[in-house]
Amino acid sequence: MMKAKKKILAVLSTTALFAGILAGCGSADKDKESASKGGGSTTLTFLMDNQSPAQMEGVKAVSAEIEKKYNIKTEIETRPGGTEGDNLIKTRLSTGDMSDLISYNSGSLLQALNPEKNFVDLTNEPYADKLLDTFKTAVTVNKKVYGVPAANFSAGGWLYNKKVYKELGLSVPKTWDELMANNEKIKAAGKTAVIGTYKDTWTSQVIVLADNYNVLAEAPSFPDDFTANKAKMATTPAALRSFEKLEEINKKGYMNKDFNATGYEAGLKMLVDGTGVQYPIISFALPNIAKLYPDQIDNIGFFPQPGDSADKNGVTAWAPNGLYINKASEHVDEAKKWLEFFVSPEGQELYMSKVTPDGPSAIKDIKLSDNVYAAVKDMLPYFNEGKTAPALEFLSPLKGPNLQQITSEVGGGMKSAKEGAKAYDSDVEKQAKQLGLKGW
Repeated sequence: MMKAKKKILAVLSTTALFAGILAGCGSADKDKESASKGGGSTTLTFLMDNQSPAQMEGVKAVSAEIEKKYNIKTEIETRPGGTEGDNLIKTRLSTGDMSDLISYNSGSLLQALNPEKNFVDLTNEPYADKLLDTFKTAVTVNKKVYGVPAANFSAGGWLYNKKVYKELGLSVPKTWDELMANNEKIKAAGKTAVIGTYKDTWTSQVIVLADNYNVLAEAPSFPDDFTANKAKMATTPAALRSFEKLEEINKKGYMNKDFNATGYEAGLKMLVDGTGVQYPIISFALPNIAKLYPDQIDNIGFFPQPGDSADKNGVTAWAPNGLYINKASEHVDEAKKWLEFFVSPEGQELYMSKVTPDGPSAIKDIKLSDNVYAAVKDMLPYFNEGKTAPALEFLSPLKGPNLQQITSEVGGGMKSAKEGAKAYDSDVEKQAKQLGLKGW
């Protein structure tokens, strides 16, 4: 595990560094009908989440070219995000009703889907060598590669309204205390300092998850010890601190009062309008802001979640979602061809013509254009200087399914940080036993 972690950190440090999407489930009847008419086309179904309208446009652009080149059509299906989407995927896999292509998380959540049983092994495909090792590690189970990147690397941290920062004379915070001081000034100015969008519960996790760079700075062996049941969130001060930060935001009243009824897209609007000034979120939100508010995207900046020391300031990075092939698909060869084109320079150019990247590519020799978002320019120096660390879910197979409910409770004032950390330790214990991990 330590070897894998070092490899991940090394690659992240040397790359100029979201959540991604496709899908396909074969439609045998349609194919037979098409063939009978002399068309000979194949239709793949592709399941992706409904949280990324910009990525949807990118997938459509790639699909249109694949249809021209290979006579392979793509029918895109959508699913909800968060726990609801996870459960839908598990149900469809168990009932044999899954699409041909699936866009889904890499890392620990992928392992929970039993990829060896459900997805096609891509280890020996020619395009597997094009993937950065950082990403490969996140889609590898028992030394087999099961996915290609659906998007680019993302960064977890805080998006902020640069115009309001300038109006209030604020500087980008390098420590948690500096961030809290900014929050006080924003609150005093009658604006929402921290945008809360707990209606979409997955967003409540970000403050805890984006803190992993800071956790590793204080406790480098935590991912290995956590996986081996030698360390707990509630009893490791650096890990507990992540929950304490979430609790502190609520206690000091920095969020919008209606945070439980406010959703993700409403949060983006608050950020753009400047009624909310800072939004703890993963940078895959940037393409959505650009699509919804194209004239405002350059007014949105990014800073990493601060730790307690300015000397240890860095970014927690997310490997993108993976694109996987349903093992039960009747069109595996066509689906492999789909993925091969998607990761090619031509496929990536088409995709990025619709989706401006929210971080560096996970594919070798794919360079970003000069017109990346201002927020991406803010984050790239951290990647270039090696001040990055993967999110915990890419260093450990453990990510309890109830984390977003627990962080909603801590961030909403219903549980203390210590209670939330203990609840998450219990959640993880159940998962570890289900996975059969040693030491549990």
